[in-house]
Amino acid sequence: MITEWLDHLREIRDCPWEKVTLIGLLGAFAATVLLVIVYLASSDGWIPVLDSLNLVFHEAGHPLFSPFGETLHILGGTLMQLIVPALVVGSCWYKRQAVGAALAGVWFFQNGFNIARYVADAREQVLPLVGGGEHDWATLLGRWGVLHKDLTYAATLRGLAWIGILICCAWLAWRRYQD
Repeated sequence: MITEWLDHLREIRDCPWEKVTLIGLLGAFAATVLLVIVYLASSDGWIPVLDSLNLVFHEAGHPLFSPFGETLHILGGTLMQLIVPALVVGSCWYKRQAVGAALAGVWFFQNGFNIARYVADAREQVLPLVGGGEHDWATLLGRWGVLHKDLTYAATLRGLAWIGILICCAWLAWRRYQD
């Protein structure tokens, strides 16, 4: 069974990508630039439509991961925020849709800004929480004895988010060049 699965992955790897049209490239770049502008213009780094959607996945992650213990129950929200766009990247990759994969990749990395904001709030805890309750990252970082590093971790997440978004854009431009 594993051999068959690996053979299938090799077949996918050898399939050609859908061509990246100039319109597709420009549209993806425009969407990414718009996302970045809204993020930078926001006083709190909240991208209304996208982060509201991310919040839905975050909240859904808590009960989904609760059977796996308290730590994963708490971490499940953040995990789900990353798993959903990663699955979309995987689906687009599987279908060899470069524009979709790149945009889903941007979505995945954009979550880094959202998660970083939550991590940075671990000590102050001023962000409004859905339904009140405990602050995920204050609880986790406190348990792990690294609560004092919340701002450092947040800055690292933001940096990784920027790098990831740039890589997605560069990869899409490379795919266009290959076509």
